[in-house]
This record gives sequence, C-alpha cells and structure tokens, in this order.
Amino acid sequence: MNLAISAVQYVEEIKNGNISVEEFVTKTLERIENVEKNLHAYISVNKNALEEAKQIDKKIKSKEKVGSLLGMPISIKDNICVKGMKTTCASKLLEDFVAPYDATTISRLKSEGAIVMGKTNLDEFAMGLTTEFSYFGPSRNPWNTSYVPGGSSGGSAVSVSANECIASLGSDTGGSVRNPASFCSVVGLKPTYGLVSRYGLVSYANSMEQIGPITKTVEDTAFLLNTISGFDPFDNTTIESERIDYRKNLDAGVEGKRIGVVSEMTGEGLDSAVAKASRRAISKFQELGAECTEISLDFVKYAVATYYVIAVTEAGSNLARYDNIRYGFDFDVEGYEFNAYIKKVRKNFGPELTRRMILGAFTPSAGYAGKYFLKALNVKNKIRSQVKQAFKKVDFLIAPTVPVLPFKLGEKIDDPLALYLLDINTIIANLSGIPAISVPYEIVNGLPVGIQLFADSMQERALLQAAYAIEQTTNLPGVPM
Repeated sequence: MNLAISAVQYVEEIKNGNISVEEFVTKTLERIENVEKNLHAYISVNKNALEEAKQIDKKIKSKEKVGSLLGMPISIKDNICVKGMKTTCASKLLEDFVAPYDATTISRLKSEGAIVMGKTNLDEFAMGLTTEFSYFGPSRNPWNTSYVPGGSSGGSAVSVSANECIASLGSDTGGSVRNPASFCSVVGLKPTYGLVSRYGLVSYANSMEQIGPITKTVEDTAFLLNTISGFDPFDNTTIESERIDYRKNLDAGVEGKRIGVVSEMTGEGLDSAVAKASRRAISKFQELGAECTEISLDFVKYAVATYYVIAVTEAGSNLARYDNIRYGFDFDVEGYEFNAYIKKVRKNFGPELTRRMILGAFTPSAGYAGKYFLKALNVKNKIRSQVKQAFKKVDFLIAPTVPVLPFKLGEKIDDPLALYLLDINTIIANLSGIPAISVPYEIVNGLPVGIQLFADSMQERALLQAAYAIEQTTNLPGVPM
C-alpha cells in the first residue's frame, strides 16, 4: 500500500473502494512504529485510531454521511487541543495535561471524518526554529536524520514528509509552519490572520499566530483550508466572509500576474544553494507568463527585532499562568511560600522558553515600554503599511522560505541570535497579517529548499493558484527513508 499518496488521492481511493480506512490506518500505525525511533515526530499516538477507522468503514458501507475527509489520518501539533488527548506543548509543565475540549479546527476536521493519529513534537510552547527545544527531545529531519527538521512545527512537518500521516496542522507565529515545511520538503501555509480560528490553540503571541495546514501538495492544502477556515463565534479575531472553495480553478496559472522579488530577502545573507534555487524559481515563473520585478521593502531590516520584542512581550503575559498550581506536574506546595514555589517550578522551563520569558518581562516594564514595546508596535504598523502599498503594484511577493539549507542538530542551539535571524524571510507575513505559503522546489545535496510566496490579505485562492503553478514545474523525489 502506498502511504505517500496525497489527501486528494486518498479520498479517491476510499471512494472507489480500492482501500479501506482500516487498512490505511493500520499501515500508517505500522509506519509510525517503524520510523519513530529515528524521527520522533510524535509525542503521543491516538490509541483509538484503529477503532475510529473501523467505525468510519461501517458508515461508508451503510452509506451513512461520513464527511469529505473519509477517515483521513491527520497529525496535530501538540499545542492544539484535542479532547481526551494530552496537550503538552512539549513542556514538563503540561506533560500530563489532557485537553477537556476540541479546538475549533479539530471539531471541523472531525466533522468531516478525519482521524487524529496523534500529537506531534514541537519546540516548547512553540518557541523555537528547530524542534530541538522540546522537553521530550528533538525531532529529526527524514531527509537526513543528523539534521534539524525546522520548527516550531517540526514534528508535524516530519510526520507528513515521512508518510506517518496524510496531512497535519501546525501553528505559525513567525514562520513555524513554513520553516519546517521548507526543511522537510512539504507544503506549509500560514493563512491570513483571522481566516482560521485560534480557539483551542495554546497561546504564544496572540496578535500574530495562526493555525495552518502542512501537506504533501498545494491541492491538499486547499482541500484542508476548505475544512478549517471560516468565522468562529469562540474566536472574536476570526473574519466573517463568504465561503470560498480554494480548490476551484486551482490550475488558473500565473500568466499576466505581477510578482515582486523582495530584494532584502533574496540578496545578501543567503546560502549560495538557496540563492541559486530562488533565481531558478523566479525564472520559472517568468516562463509561466508572470512578470517578475525587484521590489524593496526597506523595513525588513527591522522585522526580526520588531517581531521578537512583540512576541516575547505577549509570550511573557501568556506564560504567566503556568504556576503549577492550577495544572502542571506533581510537585507539592508544602514547605514553600508563593514566590519560592513559582521560582522552583519554573526552573523546569527549557532554556529558550526561559530566555523569552525574561525578555518578555523586561520589554514592557516601567521605563522600557516606550523604548522597546511601543516602538516595536509602531514599526509593525509601518511594515504592514509598506506591505499593503507593495500589493498595489504586484499580485505576489517571492523569497526563499529560509535563507539557509537545513543544518545539523546542535549546530546552532547555543547561538540564539543566529537562530532568530532564520525568521527574517517569514515574519513579515505574521507582522502584517497576510497569507504566505512555502512550496518544495529543489533538493540540494540531499537537503530540501522551499520557495515562499506572499499575497495580500484574504487572497488565499490566488496564492494557492500561484503556488500550484510553480509546484507543477517540479518533479522532486520522495523522502529517502
């Protein structure tokens, strides 16, 4: 049985009776068991997945309504709540927390017949770019297990790339869906802020984060977006808009479209292999009939500093609730006064989480808020304004997803600044609230390179059409393991 099939192919195979849900889920569970010791994509696996598959098969045979996903095996990043399953955020403080409800995205997937295969690994509380900052240990890149898979949604990208599921949901605050998608040669979409509900997502930085799909193809991304997008009364940041079929006219092409090549993201600082792949992708778009012109977004040089000031400030506020009193691990309060207890408990936070909490307490503090946080908010508005102006001249922006190739585990773990700079090409989408997608483009020396496209707010359909057009020009190998 071919576990490498896309979501669209899976649905056709089930509809045609070529395979059963039980057969596919059984083979998927066997695949997980065989490769997890080398990859560590999952933190936990759904013990009821096979029984759920059997129930869906029964419904299909009796012609009951099942939903458009027909038992599709999907993994979920472990900071998104799934009722009755652990939601650990890859942290000791939540290692035994069982979610009492489903996130809205999970409710929507389940209503269409999806099966949650398990919860995937991430950097602790989604703070990191390599999935090395997990309390449960790092995930590994299936293209070369000595290398990082990207982060923070590394486990999700690994599970899709290594055929441990059909698709996955991750979260993207500064590139956490697109970064690992690029490193693992899968498709990752960060939707427009408010297009997908954040209800049930454990918050990191509320003003910038979005749940997004990680899939094997652009059409699969459109398929999943049809299911998870839309207004949610439980999340007042979601946008009320007409329903769109993102798969419709997916092959419309890019002829006559204008693509802005962002000079600040495609020039200095790129790995030579990434730069060459980017130039080839731009040339390919021109061959497809698009007009590619260089465009400058000079506020990009302030983007990393702006993003991290805002992100750590919001994170510091969100993480203040984790005192181990309302929920947490087994550690008795007896013998401690309040502050001493909290201090002792929080020594269990990992190094990256601790670093960001300290920064998050400092940046908005008295005497420094104006110097850092308020100034960052002002620059964020300027970045958003500049991006909006750019979309009056072009339909899309293009840049490599990550400025470097995947690197070895441990190579950058002690250099936080080097890690933060990896976000430079992705965070513009989060700061300005626009959609962005990473599409696999090349394999260089056995390591994947992704190309990133941006569109204006709520222009996901056009963005997916452009991504589909460039995807059709590639013929990449499958994962080697």
